[in-house]
Amino acid sequence: MMLIPPDQLLVFALASLALLLIPGPAVLYIVTRSAAQGRAAGLASVLGIQCGGMVHVLMATLGLSAILLSSALAFNLVKYAGAAYLVYLGLRTWFSREPLELGAVARQPMRQIFLQGFVVNALNPKTALFFFAFLPQFVDPARGAAWAQFLLLGLVFISLATLSDGAYALLSSSLGSLLRYKAREPRFAQGQRLITGGIYIGLGLTAALTGNRHK
Repeated sequence: MMLIPPDQLLVFALASLALLLIPGPAVLYIVTRSAAQGRAAGLASVLGIQCGGMVHVLMATLGLSAILLSSALAFNLVKYAGAAYLVYLGLRTWFSREPLELGAVARQPMRQIFLQGFVVNALNPKTALFFFAFLPQFVDPARGAAWAQFLLLGLVFISLATLSDGAYALLSSSLGSLLRYKAREPRFAQGQRLITGGIYIGLGLTAALTGNRHK
C-alpha cells in the first residue's frame, strides 16, 4: 500500500503550487534581494528560507505524529481546527489592507543573507501554524506510517517552494524594477489578496466538508 495515493499527492502538489505562486512576504523578500544584489543573493535567500521551512516540517512531523499516536480523536480535532484556521487565513487575507512593498535594502554578504532568511522563516510562528493546519488534511492514518506521510508531504512542499521561489529569484534579478513597480500597484495587491484568500478558504472548506475520512 502506497503511503499517499498518486491522485491525492497530485492534489496536494497543485494546492501547494497555487499557494506558492502567489507573491507573499517570502517571495517579496527574495525579489528584493535578487533585484538589489543579483541572482546569487536571491538564491541564497531562497535556500535560507527553505532551510528554515524544513525546521517547521520536522516539527510538524514529530508533533502531529505524537498527537495521532496519543488519540485519533485529538488528531481529528487538530484536522478540523486546521481547516478552520485555513478559512480564517483566507478571510483575513481578503480584508487585509497591509501593503505588500519591496523596499530598498543594503548589500549584505551571502552568508548573512542565507542566515537571515533561515532565521526569519524558522522563527515565524505563522509558518508553523500553516504546516500544522495544512499537512493533516492530506494524511490518512489508515495507510500506516503517518509520520512518513507528514514528512513526504513536507518535503514535496519544500521542493516545490524551492523551485517556485528560485524562479522568482532568477526572474527578478533581471526584472526587479518591473516587479517592484507591479507590487506597488493597488490592483496587483488586491488581486493577490483575493486569489490567495480564495485558495486558503477553498482548502479549509474542502477539508471540513469532506468529513472524517480516517476511520
